Amino acid sequence: MKTKKTRGSRPGHSLEIAAKTIGLNNVAGVDEAGRGPLAGPVVAAAVILPVEAKILDINDSKKVAPEKRELLYDEIINAAVSYNIYSVGVVAVDKLNIFWAAMYAMKKAVLGLKTPPDIVYVDGPKTLDIDIPQVAVKKGDALCFSIAAASILAKVSRDRRMIEYEEIYPGYGFAAHKGYGTKVHLEALDLLGPCPIHRRSFGPVKKVMEE
Repeated sequence: MKTKKTRGSRPGHSLEIAAKTIGLNNVAGVDEAGRGPLAGPVVAAAVILPVEAKILDINDSKKVAPEKRELLYDEIINAAVSYNIYSVGVVAVDKLNIFWAAMYAMKKAVLGLKTPPDIVYVDGPKTLDIDIPQVAVKKGDALCFSIAAASILAKVSRDRRMIEYEEIYPGYGFAAHKGYGTKVHLEALDLLGPCPIHRRSFGPVKKVMEE
Protein backbone atom coordinates (compact mmCIF):
# COMPACT_ATOMS: atom_id res chain seq x y z
CA MET A 1 0.00 0.00 0.00
CA LYS A 2 1.51 3.32 -1.05
CA THR A 3 0.57 6.90 -0.43
CA LYS A 4 1.65 10.01 -2.27
CA LYS A 5 3.01 13.07 -0.46
CA THR A 6 2.68 16.51 -1.98
CA ARG A 7 4.86 19.38 -0.90
CA GLY A 8 3.44 21.24 2.09
CA SER A 9 0.71 18.69 2.77
CA ARG A 10 0.09 16.84 6.03
CA PRO A 11 -0.17 13.09 6.57
CA GLY A 12 -3.47 11.72 5.30
CA HIS A 13 -5.67 8.73 6.12
CA SER A 14 -5.06 6.80 2.89
CA LEU A 15 -3.15 3.96 4.56
CA GLU A 16 -5.76 3.62 7.30
CA ILE A 17 -8.60 3.64 4.77
CA ALA A 18 -6.82 1.05 2.62
CA ALA A 19 -6.50 -1.26 5.62
CA LYS A 20 -10.13 -0.85 6.62
CA THR A 21 -11.37 -1.65 3.11
CA ILE A 22 -9.95 -5.16 3.55
CA GLY A 23 -11.40 -5.62 7.04
CA LEU A 24 -8.45 -4.46 9.15
CA ASN A 25 -10.35 -2.09 11.43
CA ASN A 26 -7.97 -1.46 14.32
CA VAL A 27 -5.08 0.31 12.60
CA ALA A 28 -2.10 1.24 14.77
CA GLY A 29 0.74 3.60 14.04
CA VAL A 30 4.00 3.40 15.97
CA ASP A 31 6.99 5.74 16.12
CA GLU A 32 9.81 6.68 18.46
CA ALA A 33 11.56 9.81 19.67
CA GLY A 34 15.09 10.21 20.93
CA ARG A 35 17.49 8.32 18.69
CA GLY A 36 19.88 11.23 18.27
CA PRO A 37 20.38 12.72 21.74
CA LEU A 38 23.44 12.11 23.89
CA ALA A 39 21.30 11.68 26.99
CA GLY A 40 17.95 10.37 28.11
CA PRO A 41 15.70 7.52 27.04
CA VAL A 42 14.35 6.56 23.67
CA VAL A 43 10.55 6.70 23.87
CA ALA A 44 8.07 4.97 21.58
CA ALA A 45 4.33 5.41 21.22
CA ALA A 46 1.68 3.32 19.52
CA VAL A 47 -1.83 4.59 18.88
CA ILE A 48 -5.05 3.37 17.28
CA LEU A 49 -7.30 6.20 16.13
CA PRO A 50 -10.76 6.01 14.58
CA VAL A 51 -10.50 6.51 10.84
CA GLU A 52 -13.01 9.34 11.15
CA ALA A 53 -10.82 11.20 13.67
CA LYS A 54 -10.45 14.77 12.45
CA ILE A 55 -7.59 16.13 14.50
CA LEU A 56 -6.29 19.22 12.73
CA ASP A 57 -2.58 19.89 12.31
CA ILE A 58 -1.40 16.30 12.87
CA ASN A 59 2.06 16.11 11.35
CA ASP A 60 5.54 14.77 11.88
CA SER A 61 6.31 15.91 15.45
CA LYS A 62 9.49 17.64 14.27
CA LYS A 63 7.36 19.95 12.11
CA VAL A 64 4.99 20.97 14.92
CA ALA A 65 5.78 23.72 17.43
CA PRO A 66 6.23 22.52 21.04
CA GLU A 67 3.15 24.39 22.31
CA LYS A 68 1.02 22.89 19.54
CA ARG A 69 2.41 19.41 20.21
CA GLU A 70 1.19 19.67 23.81
CA LEU A 71 -2.33 20.49 22.63
CA LEU A 72 -2.29 17.72 20.03
CA TYR A 73 -1.06 15.24 22.64
CA ASP A 74 -4.27 15.71 24.62
CA GLU A 75 -6.45 15.61 21.49
CA ILE A 76 -4.85 12.36 20.32
CA ILE A 77 -5.24 10.67 23.69
CA ASN A 78 -8.86 11.78 23.99
CA ALA A 79 -9.70 10.49 20.50
CA ALA A 80 -7.71 7.25 20.65
CA VAL A 81 -9.29 3.82 20.68
CA SER A 82 -6.09 2.75 22.44
CA TYR A 83 -2.59 4.12 22.98
CA ASN A 84 0.57 3.07 24.79
CA ILE A 85 3.88 4.77 25.50
CA TYR A 86 7.05 2.85 26.34
CA SER A 87 10.46 4.14 27.40
CA VAL A 88 13.86 2.43 27.13
CA GLY A 89 16.58 3.87 29.35
CA VAL A 90 20.25 4.53 28.74
CA VAL A 91 21.49 1.21 30.14
CA ALA A 92 19.54 -0.65 27.45
CA VAL A 93 20.51 1.91 24.79
CA ASP A 94 24.20 1.34 25.55
CA LYS A 95 23.77 -2.44 25.68
CA LEU A 96 21.61 -2.94 22.58
CA ASN A 97 22.73 0.11 20.53
CA ILE A 98 20.28 2.88 19.73
CA PHE A 99 18.69 1.23 16.68
CA TRP A 100 17.72 -1.95 18.48
CA ALA A 101 16.72 -0.05 21.62
CA ALA A 102 14.33 2.00 19.48
CA MET A 103 12.96 -1.14 17.81
CA TYR A 104 12.44 -2.76 21.21
CA ALA A 105 10.64 0.34 22.51
CA MET A 106 8.31 0.31 19.49
CA LYS A 107 7.65 -3.41 19.92
CA LYS A 108 6.72 -2.95 23.59
CA ALA A 109 4.56 0.07 22.76
CA VAL A 110 2.52 -2.00 20.28
CA LEU A 111 2.26 -5.05 22.52
CA GLY A 112 1.02 -2.85 25.36
CA LEU A 113 -2.03 -1.61 23.45
CA LYS A 114 -5.18 -2.65 25.31
CA THR A 115 -7.00 -3.02 21.98
CA PRO A 116 -5.08 -5.51 19.81
CA PRO A 117 -4.32 -3.97 16.40
CA ASP A 118 -5.28 -5.73 13.19
CA ILE A 119 -2.35 -4.09 11.39
CA VAL A 120 0.54 -1.86 12.42
CA TYR A 121 2.19 0.87 10.37
CA VAL A 122 5.78 1.18 11.57
CA ASP A 123 7.85 4.29 10.95
CA GLY A 124 11.08 3.39 9.19
CA PRO A 125 12.44 0.71 6.88
CA LYS A 126 12.01 -2.33 9.13
CA THR A 127 9.07 -4.14 10.72
CA LEU A 128 8.98 -5.29 14.33
CA ASP A 129 9.51 -8.74 15.82
CA ILE A 130 5.82 -9.29 16.58
CA ASP A 131 3.18 -11.66 15.26
CA ILE A 132 0.88 -8.94 13.91
CA PRO A 133 0.49 -7.85 10.25
CA GLN A 134 2.74 -4.86 9.64
CA VAL A 135 3.87 -2.43 7.01
CA ALA A 136 7.13 -0.51 7.34
CA VAL A 137 6.67 3.03 6.04
CA LYS A 138 9.81 5.05 5.32
CA LYS A 139 9.34 8.63 6.53
CA GLY A 140 6.01 7.40 7.84
CA ASP A 141 5.59 10.31 10.23
CA ALA A 142 5.25 12.54 7.16
CA LEU A 143 2.95 10.16 5.26
CA CYS A 144 0.71 8.24 7.66
CA PHE A 145 -1.80 9.90 10.01
CA SER A 146 -1.46 7.19 12.69
CA ILE A 147 2.34 7.25 12.66
CA ALA A 148 2.37 11.05 12.85
CA ALA A 149 0.03 10.91 15.85
CA ALA A 150 2.31 8.35 17.50
CA SER A 151 5.33 10.56 16.82
CA ILE A 152 3.67 13.41 18.72
CA LEU A 153 2.86 11.19 21.71
CA ALA A 154 6.44 9.92 21.80
CA LYS A 155 8.03 13.35 21.39
CA VAL A 156 5.91 15.09 24.01
CA SER A 157 6.41 12.24 26.49
CA ARG A 158 10.17 12.31 26.03
CA ASP A 159 10.39 16.11 26.23
CA ARG A 160 8.45 16.08 29.49
CA ARG A 161 10.85 13.48 30.89
CA MET A 162 13.88 15.58 29.93
CA ILE A 163 12.39 18.63 31.64
CA GLU A 164 12.08 16.53 34.79
CA TYR A 165 15.72 15.50 34.44
CA GLU A 166 16.71 19.17 34.43
CA GLU A 167 15.66 19.27 38.10
CA ILE A 168 17.46 16.03 38.97
CA TYR A 169 20.66 16.78 37.05
CA PRO A 170 21.00 20.59 36.90
CA GLY A 171 23.65 22.33 34.87
CA TYR A 172 23.33 20.45 31.60
CA GLY A 173 20.36 22.37 30.19
CA PHE A 174 18.21 19.30 29.54
CA ALA A 175 14.98 21.31 29.64
CA ALA A 176 16.15 23.39 26.68
CA HIS A 177 17.99 20.96 24.37
CA LYS A 178 16.35 17.69 25.54
CA GLY A 179 19.68 15.88 25.51
CA TYR A 180 20.73 16.67 21.94
CA GLY A 181 24.36 17.54 21.29
CA THR A 182 24.07 21.32 21.21
CA LYS A 183 27.00 23.62 21.92
CA VAL A 184 25.62 24.37 25.39
CA HIS A 185 25.22 20.67 26.15
CA LEU A 186 28.70 19.75 24.92
CA GLU A 187 30.25 22.55 26.99
CA ALA A 188 28.37 21.37 30.10
CA LEU A 189 29.38 17.78 29.42
CA ASP A 190 33.01 18.81 29.15
CA LEU A 191 32.79 20.81 32.39
CA LEU A 192 30.69 18.48 34.53
CA GLY A 193 31.33 15.09 32.98
CA PRO A 194 28.53 12.65 32.17
CA CYS A 195 25.59 12.14 34.52
CA PRO A 196 23.63 8.87 34.94
CA ILE A 197 21.36 9.55 31.96
CA HIS A 198 24.17 10.13 29.45
CA ARG A 199 24.63 7.45 26.80
CA ARG A 200 28.14 6.09 27.35
CA SER A 201 28.22 4.44 23.93
CA PHE A 202 27.78 7.75 22.09
CA GLY A 203 30.97 9.34 20.74
CA PRO A 204 30.94 12.75 22.49
CA VAL A 205 30.16 11.15 25.87
CA LYS A 206 32.73 8.40 25.37
CA LYS A 207 35.34 11.02 24.45
CA VAL A 208 34.79 12.97 27.69
CA MET A 209 35.03 9.77 29.72
CA GLU A 210 38.36 8.90 28.09
CA GLU A 211 39.94 12.28 28.72
